[in-house]
This record gives sequence, C-alpha cells and structure tokens, in this order.
Amino acid sequence: MQGSPVNEITTADGVSLRVSQQRSIRRNKIRAFLLVSPLLIFLLVAFVFPIVDMLQRSVENPEVSTYLPNTKAALQDWNGEELPGEETYAALVQDLKIGAEARNIGKVASRLNYAKSGMRSLIMKSARKSKRLNEGPYKEAMAKIDKRWMDIAVWRLIERESSPYTLSYYLNAVDLKYGDDGSIVAQPEHLQIYNALFWRTLYMSMSITFLCLLLGYPVAYLLANLPMKQANLLMILVLLPFWTSLLVRTATWIAILQQQGVLNDLMVGAGILDDENRIQMIYNQTGTLVAMTHILLPFMILPLYSVMKTISPSYMRAARSMGATQAMAFRRVYFPQTLPGIGAGSILVFILSIGYYITPALVGGQTGTFITNFIAYHMQTSLNWGLAAAIASILLIVVILLYWVYNRLIGVDNVKLG
Repeated sequence: MQGSPVNEITTADGVSLRVSQQRSIRRNKIRAFLLVSPLLIFLLVAFVFPIVDMLQRSVENPEVSTYLPNTKAALQDWNGEELPGEETYAALVQDLKIGAEARNIGKVASRLNYAKSGMRSLIMKSARKSKRLNEGPYKEAMAKIDKRWMDIAVWRLIERESSPYTLSYYLNAVDLKYGDDGSIVAQPEHLQIYNALFWRTLYMSMSITFLCLLLGYPVAYLLANLPMKQANLLMILVLLPFWTSLLVRTATWIAILQQQGVLNDLMVGAGILDDENRIQMIYNQTGTLVAMTHILLPFMILPLYSVMKTISPSYMRAARSMGATQAMAFRRVYFPQTLPGIGAGSILVFILSIGYYITPALVGGQTGTFITNFIAYHMQTSLNWGLAAAIASILLIVVILLYWVYNRLIGVDNVKLG
C-alpha cells in the first residue's frame, strides 16, 4: 500500500542490517589501523620527526634573542646608520653580566662567531670585564674594553642575528654570507668549499652508480640464465659481502690499494711498475670509487636479477627464429625488458651512495670525501648544528629534485624489484 512504511531487514538481535554493516566496517577499519600503527609510529619517530627537527634547526636562531634580550629590545628602533646610543650599551652590559653569572654567554659568543670570526673572543672578554662596570657612561667603558664595540658592523651583526629565525646557515652552506652592510656576498675564496663538495658528491655518486651497473648487469644476467646449481653458488658469492662488517671490507681495500699494498706489489712483481713509481690508489677519489662500488654492487645486482628472472627465454628464441642476430635480439628484445630493474638498482645505489659517510671518511682522504663527512664534522666537532642541518636539508632537496626528474623522464611506475 502506498505510504506504508517499508519493513527494514534486521539482524537476529533486532539491529538494522544497514547499521550492523556500518559498525562492522568501522570495526574492520579500526582493527586495520591498529595493525599498521606500529609501522606508522616507527615512520614518525625514525623519519618524519628527525626531518622536521633538521629543517627547524636549519633556520632557528634563538641564542641572541634568548641571552641578549635587553640588547635586542634596545636595537629595535636603531637606524643602523650610526653607532647605537648610551641606552643600548647599558643594555648590553646588563645582558653580559647576567650571561656571565649564568654561564651561558658562551652560546651567544659561539653563534655570533659562526657569522663573523673573532666575535667569540670579543663577547667572552667583554663579559668578564663587564662585571666591574657599575655605572656609566657605558659606551666609553665598552670602547676601553675593546675598540671593536665602536665598529658599526658588529652592531649590525648583533641586530641581524637577534631575529629568532635566520637564513645565514643556508647562505654558508652555498658559500655565501651576509656582508657588513647586510647584503649577501660570496665567502672569501679560501672558504668556498661547500659548492665544490656538493658537485663532487653528485658526480661521484653518479659514477659509483654507473660502475655498479656496468659490473652488475653481466653478473645478474649470469644469475638469471645459469643452471640452478651454478646460479646458487654465484648468488652466495654475491651475498657474501653482507656477512662481513663494513669496516672490515673498507680496511681490506686500504690494505689492497695502498702504495705498499697487495695490488702494487703484484704489479711490481709482474714488471708493470717500478718499485719507485708505485700508484697511489687510496686516500683519494679512486679509493672511494673502488671501495664504494664493491660495497654497493649487490644492491644493483639483486634488483636486476629479480627482473631478469621473470623474462622468458622464449622471447630471445623467437627473435632468433625471425632472423635477428644474438646481439640484435639482446639489444631490441631482452635489454628493454630489464629497464625496470636498471631503474630500481640505479635509484637504490645512488641514494645510498650520496648519503654514505664511513667509507669516504676512511679511504677518501682530501679529494674523496663527500658532503656527508662535513655534516658529521659540524655535528661532532665544530658543534655547528644549524649549518649541519642546512647542508643536510639542501642535500635532501637535491635528492628529491633528482627523484622528480627521474620520475618525469622514466617514471617511477616502471621501476620494479621483481
């Protein structure tokens, strides 16, 4: 009858079937989320939070604003064209006294010294002697402590670095800096190191990737086409380096490649070299290329092998039966099918090599180190975490851009691991 209510299907307990299905779907979603939550927590703790912290450290600049608050406030209305007034010097003396008593003035001194050499000695010296300054005029008293307090460039530096955020770390990371007048200028020539290091890291990472492909492609081809018994033995040899410590493998290459090492001894014994003209193959780019190619070669072989194993031999036989030579069949039929493995192996090796630290530090010397070695230096030795974070952020951006270019040219969807 028109207008009569439609009898809704219910479950055994009297609940609407539609409501029961919605509850079931909701429970399944919650259960699925709980199952993947450990992985999500791991990704947040191990990847997302460190990256966010790194990006934050690369622009944070809290030292001056935290430990020289009175000086910062006094400089807010300063025109920057002439020396500050007496009240600014008085505020500085007050901040230096407080910082010296609290023993935290060294943080300000170190931060300002990153931007201008000699600022640490100026701040620490002034903080010690400011304890005796109990009355003005403070401007003359600070000039007597050190004449650099009469340099307007020092005050421009303090005023600029009093901002809670700064781009100075990024400028230093690309061999630039703020000039005395606040403009962006190039670092002195003897301090321009980071641009060259970035290019060296990219060049050597690409070279290592190419060498791994050149050496790994034939090995992967043999693994995929040899009989099972021989292929298993070869696979054991490929995986054998994973059973040995990275430090042990690197130290072995030092013993092999050094001037008095095994390789030079063999060439001298074979008459290829004179004993006085041994080749230096370690503590340079050659040592880094050889050692890292050996270490990363399995990461190229395994993706190639997993793709080659899925290629049916009937394709090559069909091409031969249609008149193609062995070389032509390989070039036009077999090789294009291995491109997904080449892409996967190349991405894997390149990303691993561009972030490597231990091997270049041990065998690279002065010419074979990567930018990652300088990131470690600023984190462990100079304690300039802001500059280390800025360099790491730029490296991350470069890798993302290269990945984007690769995706546009080749396509990440074509990458396969098997």
